[in-house]
Amino acid sequence: MNNAIVRLNPSQLLVLVFLFFIILGTVLLKLPFATTTQVTWTDALFTATSSMTVTGLAVVDTGTVYTLFGQLVILALIQIGGLGIMSFAVLIFMLLGKRIGFRERLLVQQSLNHTSIGGVIKLVKSLFIYSFTIELIAMCFLAITWVPEFGWSRGMYLSFFHSISAFNNAGLSLFPDNLMGYVGDPIVNIVISFLFIIGGIGFTVLADIWYKRKFKKLSLHSKLMIIGTFIINAFAMFVVFVMEFHNPHTLGAMSEMSNKLWAAYFQATSPRTAGFNTIDIGHMHEATITFMLLLMFVGAGSGSTGGGIKLTTFLVIVLSVMSFLKQKQQITIANRAIKETIIFRSLAISMISFLFIFLAVFILNITEPEPFLKLLFETVSAFGTVGLSMGITADLSNIGKIIIVFIMFLGKVGPLTFAFSLAKPRQEKIRYPSEDIMTG
Repeated sequence: MNNAIVRLNPSQLLVLVFLFFIILGTVLLKLPFATTTQVTWTDALFTATSSMTVTGLAVVDTGTVYTLFGQLVILALIQIGGLGIMSFAVLIFMLLGKRIGFRERLLVQQSLNHTSIGGVIKLVKSLFIYSFTIELIAMCFLAITWVPEFGWSRGMYLSFFHSISAFNNAGLSLFPDNLMGYVGDPIVNIVISFLFIIGGIGFTVLADIWYKRKFKKLSLHSKLMIIGTFIINAFAMFVVFVMEFHNPHTLGAMSEMSNKLWAAYFQATSPRTAGFNTIDIGHMHEATITFMLLLMFVGAGSGSTGGGIKLTTFLVIVLSVMSFLKQKQQITIANRAIKETIIFRSLAISMISFLFIFLAVFILNITEPEPFLKLLFETVSAFGTVGLSMGITADLSNIGKIIIVFIMFLGKVGPLTFAFSLAKPRQEKIRYPSEDIMTG
């Protein structure tokens, strides 16, 4: 058995460990004292997967169906899934004073989607310090709103749960209507959005900012993530505000301009894998939903708690297209050339992601009686580990739920990691002559 584990490559081992925790979470959530009412094995599996992959899609109401024990199991899965299984393994190794070998470092690199094996242990240490500190501070700020409303114990618990859920981009809430009751609350809007933006920007970027302090000294990846996140969020807010301004079911129903602005801001930033909502997603205009599909597909940053193909992947593809149209020999940005391997990797991630989403939507259109746009939205939300829904999650058939479970799993472990876990790498020793083929 040990020899079989040793022969597994990092991608295969990572996939198996993820599956183990999902199965463990499913069993724990199926225990009689984990729920207030009977849940099926499929629903328990769905909830465990949604928590472990920090997606946030829910087939039952988390706040009423699950007991305190069940909610703590969900919270533990969110924290482990968000910060990375191998990161927790390294933490345990360090606490026990054990040596962290090359294989463990390789697994951490794969888990965090880090570009190199160097500095991964330092990154893990920083990751835990940043994460727990930010979650603790955020919990205190959220308590300002929820302790006066719900009392000391309930208010602190709600603050604790939502700070972890938000920082890890899970989007699971203990409120039946998510955060719709706090659409105009500045503290809830600022704290929750700050948590999922920081969590989605990537731990590598946070560490880079902490150690270098000045923007000019940051790596190209960090600069792209910071600038790209700001531009996309600002543009998305403008689009949501304009498209939904007169919608009587969303922004149009709000009398105060401040509430409209808070709602537009929050719902523009949330599709970048957060999953919280302050307005009814199911009643948004189809044009807005279509725009949100792109945001969910792109997702957050590499090495973050979020999913999607990642912002930098999207930017590399856009730059590649622009360079091709300008007939440039190299793809450059900020006086730096992008390696061909990065371009091929970005294309592979995007293509594999598109194919799996297409296949999932195709099957769901056969098994589910829901409209195409709702099924597409649910699938892309699952892939981007976003957790936003147009209200069809609970109505999916068992087959539909299993399809979404697989897509959530794929979105979290990453298309390439999943593909590498199935494929056998083969080094070609023969070079063949090239020949042109017609394209376009």
